Amino acid sequence: MIKTGLEKLCSIKPAWAKGRTMGLLCNQASVDSRLVHARFLINNAFPGQLKALFSPQHGLFSEKQDNMRESAHDTDTALGIPVFSLYEKTREPAKEHLNLIDLLMVDLQDVGTRVYTYCWTLLLSMKACARAGIALAVLDRPNPVGGQLIEGNILDHDLHSFVGMAPIPMRHGLTLGEMAIMFKDILEIDLELHVVTMEGWSRSMLFPDTGLPWVMPSPNMPVFETALVYPGQVILEGTNISEGRGTTRPFEIFGAPYLDTGQLQAELSGLPGMVLRGQFFEPTFNKWQGQRCRGFQIHVTNQDTFRPYRFTLSLLSAINRLHGDKFSWSQPPYEYEYEKLPADLIIGRKEIRRMVEQGASAEEIGNALTHDEINFRQEREGWLLYQA
Repeated sequence: MIKTGLEKLCSIKPAWAKGRTMGLLCNQASVDSRLVHARFLINNAFPGQLKALFSPQHGLFSEKQDNMRESAHDTDTALGIPVFSLYEKTREPAKEHLNLIDLLMVDLQDVGTRVYTYCWTLLLSMKACARAGIALAVLDRPNPVGGQLIEGNILDHDLHSFVGMAPIPMRHGLTLGEMAIMFKDILEIDLELHVVTMEGWSRSMLFPDTGLPWVMPSPNMPVFETALVYPGQVILEGTNISEGRGTTRPFEIFGAPYLDTGQLQAELSGLPGMVLRGQFFEPTFNKWQGQRCRGFQIHVTNQDTFRPYRFTLSLLSAINRLHGDKFSWSQPPYEYEYEKLPADLIIGRKEIRRMVEQGASAEEIGNALTHDEINFRQEREGWLLYQA
């Protein structure tokens, strides 16, 4: 079993943490290998120093569904300290809240996908801490989908939003600690930054290899298998295809009332690393609520060859070829962007979306991604903290 940055922090108690008033950015997945929450561990390791908690999108206990469902500030009754929401009127720590502390700890379980907003909450927190003159420390955790595979086009600058604030691909293969180093470097953030690294984690590990317990980092990320398909299936949020919200296996299950599943399965038969099993379902909320959807559940059979981003783009291209009269892109707003197409913000490049509209083949889509993937693999070398 690996040792997370949280466990290492509480074990070594580094000199830079002693005597400082602390805040902790966390949620319900911020636990150790015994499922003890970070706020209790830090409070015990540094008595009297923890003064405030900060929560990301979905809330401290990941109770808020979907996007643009804000969490209010609160009080943690267990410790008697304030909980400041970073998904409220603004998405960064307020100056008056940072005035309570001189060190912000960040212990969040990321899922290795650009549009998962916790990395952008980290970035905004880094910038706010730099302005306030306080330090920030990332307590590193595994990238659940590993640190080797990279997939997707680089985000274009004109599509920056709360689901993308730096030029990275959809599946980036970085830990949150490595991303903090990257942000500090490429955005030239003048910040006292500490990364408490993990012990025993290697880039080839997927989450089951770590021996750690899976706790839902957000309400629609119930199991590790969700994280495997999410780098592609999240694109469905920008369409009228149900991504399975309102079912017990979101993102793995998908569909719509109008799909011809037989034709669609034939169109996608050559894609590697997965099996599509026919699945009818009725979402209990979100798109197509209460209506019978024809679709599939994705069963990943080979984690090394399955490419979720290519799969979902190829899926949407096939749906557009078969059902162009019924398929549509969702309209704004999406994550506080009120003008740009949600699919463009998610995919990060309009040309890729247009390829889908034109019914591009899986091979054509793959060819359009390869150059960016190779370049990012080379660029990220200076930010890596762990070996293969």
